[in-house]
Amino acid sequence: MFADRARIIIRSGKGGDGHVSFRRELYVPNGGPDGGDGGRGGDVIFEIDEGQNTLGDYRHRRKYKAEDGQEGGKKRCHGADGKDVVLKVPEGTVIMDAESGKVIADMSGENRRQVVLKGGRGGKGNQHYATATMQVPKYAQPGQPAQELEVLLELKVIADVGLVGFPNVGKSTFLSRVTNAQPKIANYHFTTLSPNLGVVDTDNGGFVIADIPGLIEGASEGVGLGHEFLRHIERTRVIIHIVDAASVEGRDPVEDIHKINKELEAYNPEIAARPQVIAANKIDCIFDDGEESPIDQLKAEFEPQGISVYPISAVTGQGVRELLFHVKELLDKSPMKPVVFEQEFFPEDVLVNENLPFTVERSEEDPEVFLVEGPKIEKMLGYTNLDSEKGFAFFQKFLKEGGILEELEKAGIQEGDTVRMYGFDFDYYK
Repeated sequence: MFADRARIIIRSGKGGDGHVSFRRELYVPNGGPDGGDGGRGGDVIFEIDEGQNTLGDYRHRRKYKAEDGQEGGKKRCHGADGKDVVLKVPEGTVIMDAESGKVIADMSGENRRQVVLKGGRGGKGNQHYATATMQVPKYAQPGQPAQELEVLLELKVIADVGLVGFPNVGKSTFLSRVTNAQPKIANYHFTTLSPNLGVVDTDNGGFVIADIPGLIEGASEGVGLGHEFLRHIERTRVIIHIVDAASVEGRDPVEDIHKINKELEAYNPEIAARPQVIAANKIDCIFDDGEESPIDQLKAEFEPQGISVYPISAVTGQGVRELLFHVKELLDKSPMKPVVFEQEFFPEDVLVNENLPFTVERSEEDPEVFLVEGPKIEKMLGYTNLDSEKGFAFFQKFLKEGGILEELEKAGIQEGDTVRMYGFDFDYYK
């Protein structure tokens, strides 16, 4: 089965924690702290695989996780970095945030490989926190947390030309006539349930053409398989309407084109504004009954809008060469730049701020006193004017956002207890 959509959960690796250790060796009186840094967590990387053409690999497995970084070691040993996880996708895959629907990456064109979630940085070992006033730091920096994100993968096929039309009008027959593609063809509605691609060679050059599965009214609203297939026309630069000019099944070709353009307009107005051409198919089944021919009706309706009408027979090949020549001319006039979906969602924007290294301990001498230590806390106390209302409010915000108040509560602090930080005593009240 052709799979062009998948929803998966990806998770980068957590950064390894910094290590707390001290060098204690004979004849080394000033060993000091020697805790090493933690390793970097693994990234989540998407990469184009030329051998894939569906997202079928992601239908049965939903979660993908990179390795966590390892904790630092003694003697300033750096923890091992976590391994990246590389997810292979076919070209044309668009990666979106599942919640907002915003584009994270478009895996097409020059973008062959992209890091979507970065692994957390490793935490610093206690070797980095020795100061003149704190020569025995008993804390190290935790590694940055992992990032987790639910993403939606959508495959939007890459083709120059898209074939659109209601079911059973001859799109698959036309594609098999003009390319080496071999779609399954039968006289049933919705015969084509996946986009078929083919390469057209003409005297004035070649191009890639895609048979977009049959549309029905309401496709832009998700009726039937509308949204599942309309996405595949988003990258095309020229649209060919295939209509049943002979009205074999009683359809009105003029009305059919209006209906399809209405669906394209509702789905994405920019698509409906692209160059179009009409292939009036099944002319081998038209018989002159003295009334105005359907070809004349089509020309009268659409040629004033700049849309050319070409009578063809996909079965016999009549008129096909002239149609393809015109399509190539339209392509030459249209922008050669492929349709690329710009990034709208940046996972790094939701990164948790770097963890603040600190320790919270209840005093052994007085159980109502809690000792808080950490290099950034000491630095903050050094340049914050706690005598001013604004400065004290700023310091309170720092304690809250840094997670220090939360850790004090976990340690069992009660209202009225004392928090002691580098010579400063504060009364704790919520």
